[in-house]
Parts: sequence; C-alpha cells; structure tokens
Amino acid sequence: MATTDHLVIFDTTLRDGEQSPGATMNKAEKLRIAKALEKLRVDVIEAGFAIASQGDFDAIKSIAESVRGSTICSLARALDKDIDRAAEAVRPAESGRIHTFIATSPIHMQHKLQMQPEQVVEQAVKAVKRARNHVDDVEFSCEDAGRSELDFLCRIIEAAIDAGARTINIPDTVGYAIPEQFGETIHQLLNRIPNADKAIFSVHCHNDLGLAVANSVAAITNGARQVECTINGLGERAGNAALEEIVMAVRTRQDLFNIDTRIDTQHIVPASRLVSTITGFPVQPNKAIVGANAFAHESGIHQDGVLKHRETYEIMRAQDVGWHTNSLVLGKHSGRNAFRTRLLELGIKFETESELNEAFTRFKALADLKHEIFDEDLQAIASDTRQKEEEGPYDLVCMQVCSETGVIPRATLTMTVEDKEHTVEAEGSGPVDATFKAIESLVDSGCNLQLYSVNAITSGTDAQGEVTVRLERGGRIVNGVGSDTDIIIASAKAYIEALNLITRGGKRQHPQIADV
Repeated sequence: MATTDHLVIFDTTLRDGEQSPGATMNKAEKLRIAKALEKLRVDVIEAGFAIASQGDFDAIKSIAESVRGSTICSLARALDKDIDRAAEAVRPAESGRIHTFIATSPIHMQHKLQMQPEQVVEQAVKAVKRARNHVDDVEFSCEDAGRSELDFLCRIIEAAIDAGARTINIPDTVGYAIPEQFGETIHQLLNRIPNADKAIFSVHCHNDLGLAVANSVAAITNGARQVECTINGLGERAGNAALEEIVMAVRTRQDLFNIDTRIDTQHIVPASRLVSTITGFPVQPNKAIVGANAFAHESGIHQDGVLKHRETYEIMRAQDVGWHTNSLVLGKHSGRNAFRTRLLELGIKFETESELNEAFTRFKALADLKHEIFDEDLQAIASDTRQKEEEGPYDLVCMQVCSETGVIPRATLTMTVEDKEHTVEAEGSGPVDATFKAIESLVDSGCNLQLYSVNAITSGTDAQGEVTVRLERGGRIVNGVGSDTDIIIASAKAYIEALNLITRGGKRQHPQIADV
C-alpha cells in the first residue's frame, strides 16, 4: 500500500452529510463549515457533487478558492460530464481531488446500471484516466463494495490503480457489513491486488446497523489508511461514521494503533455545534464525544471516583475535544469591533457590511435579554442573519400569541408576502399549532409537517431556543431553523424559513440514484 505517515481523515459532511433529508445547506453555510473543517486540520474536504446543481458547483468552487489547509474534493459519477464539471469546480484549490465512483455489486450492476461486469470495469478505467487528465489526485470508489464479490473488487481496483487512481475507497454503502468480515475484506484486497502498494486504501461506512464506526476501526486495523466520515455522523438514512468517534478512538487507544490523525481535537465540539446549528439536526445528549452528557457523571460512585482521580471514569479530557471553549465571550457592552473579531475567530465572515450591521443589531437585542452571550448564540445569530438575507417570498414582521388556562390559544401574525404586508390569525390546540395554522391560512403551501423539534442553544432559562421545522412537498424535504429567546417566535421563524426554502429550491440530483 502507498505509504502515509498518518491516518487520512476525509470529511464528507458537505456532500454525503447534506444528503440527510432536509439537511441542504446554502453556499455561505457550506463555506462556514469548510472553514471549521480547515481549522480541525481535516486532510480532505469533499465539498459537494459538482454536477448535481449550480448551487453545489458554486459552493465547491467558493471553498476551493477560500480553503488552503485541506485538499478540496468533488464527487463525480464515472461519466465525462461529471468529471469535467468536478474538475472545473476544484480548479482554484491549492490541492484538488476528483472522486469518481461506479457501482460494483451484482444487485447494483444488474438493476441500477444494467451493465455487464466487463462494461463496468471499462467505464471505471475510462473515468479514472479522464480525471487524471485534470488532476493528479484521483480517488476511485466501488459503490456498494460491502455487497460486491471479492474477485470482482480485486479486478476492478487493480485496473483503476493502473489507470491512475491514487486512493481506492471501499464503501459499505448500505451499512451491511459486520466488523470482522469488513476488516477481513480490506486485508484480502491489500494482499491479493498486485499493485495495491501504489494506492492508499480508504473506507466509507454507513450506520444502518449501528456499526459504521466499528467497521471503520476494523478496516484501520487491517491496513486502511483513509477514513471517510462526517461531523456528528450526519448522513442519509442512519448516517455515516462519525469523525469525532473515529479520531478519538484512534487517539485514545494508541496502545493498539500504530498511526494517528492530524486532527486538532480541541476544535471538535465547536465544529459539531456549528454543523448542528446550520443543519437543524440536534446532537443527542448521550452522543459520544460531543453530546451534552458525554463528560457528565450522575452516579454518586462515578462522581466520587472522578473527584478522587479523573481517569477512574474518564478515558479522555473534556477540554481535549473542545468543551472548555464554550465560555462567555461577549456581553451587552461589547462593541462592533469586538463582535466582528469574535465572529472571525469562529470562522464567520459576512459578505456585506449590511449583513454585519444586521447581525450586530440582533446581537445587541439578544444582549438586552441575556446577560451571557456564548459562541453558540453567535452562530445562531449568523445563521438567522444569512437566512434573512436569502431571497424568499415570506418574512415575519410581528406576532402576538394568547395562551391562557381555559382559553383556546390564538395567534395573530403580520407577515410580508412578496414585500406586501398581511395580518392573519388562527386558533389552535396550543400556541405553536395556532401560529402554524395562521401562517398556512395565508400561504396555503400544501406542505406536510414532518418534524417539529426544540433544542436549547445554551444552558439556563434565558437561553435561546432553536426550533427545527421539517416540511415535505412533492417529494422535496427541507429543514427550516429559527432561534429566539421566545420559543413561539423561534417556531414561526423556522416555519417561514422552511417555506422559503421549499419555494426557492429545485430538487438536487442524488448521486446514488442517478443513472450512469
């Protein structure tokens, strides 16, 4: 296998992570996450699927122009048009990669591709060669490798390496693998493929059986030297292998691993919270590494042990993954320069002065309500400001809600529709229900509400509430996110943002169902 002095971390939050239903991000949000990944010292950032949409292409190109500490990668099917588009998107990057793939399992080749194995090998070789005409760094993936025949994998991988692929990815696309079996597959490939020493072998594991991290670790043990993963394990269906878990497993168990990553782990928690804020996917409290309870101890026996000697019940230090960074940063007397400086430290940069002014106004208003302003509050302010700047027909002007014991809740809202104000009211089973019914009485969107979720951004009764609303219409699913110290206002913001998203966007092409 090609040598590497460290375990390569390939983050696909911005591509595979965005395939989570409702997790679509705009260009500015993708750039913020890319900057956080750069600060984490991620080796490769898969910034998107360039052929999928103009928005994806623009986001990849913007990241390629702005990020210098990581390799910037675009996904591409084994098609000329995909590869050429990916090459154009990553061209500005200091270090660019094209990641091309084709399905290799019998079920995919027969039913999805409708191609014979010989045709698949030919297509793969052609794609890799075309990609190498654009960039030196080409990755080839055998989609659904977890259900592919080992002999065929050896054959197509050998051909792909000969064609110029320098990274070979073995994806468990449907989360079917079991650690012992998956590790053995990696071992067999490395030992049976004659030119395996000319490529770095990678894995990309999905979590359908809850084994994505375990399968990834088994692969590392058996010689894989790149892991594809996402922040918080974000991804379609049950998600991907979680970056934070892979990194800390390898870092914590150096007695078993003879390799480590280059990740600056102190930026893990801030990156996790940023992704959660932007996507509207809250992190469960008992989530490993980044969950609120990850370093909390309720049991008296555990508390006593930790107080006497931390390592009795903690195998990692909370501050090593970034928990100590969540301290007070600004207050109501902070000025514009301090506000701007802290935003830049968090990787937030507004494109226009008007956006910064709008964000500063929101900060001051929040500071009047909350004595302590945390980094998470600033992230939410930035997201809210950018959502407001995005084009959309709907906006909230003001609202009033009546919720009283023994009285049917009623909401009265003033909204703008295409810059024209309208006032509506409705009753509901509760204040949120009344608010949503009032909005729908005006817009009649035809959407189905699939999820309503409330999450506290920080601790305390004065914390901002972050509300996620998931809407579906005609097969398109979007998440709207709103934040405010008043949960009802945050709910209205989230619902209106979701309506704007479903009105604005077309449906993105999905790389795993597109015809090759």
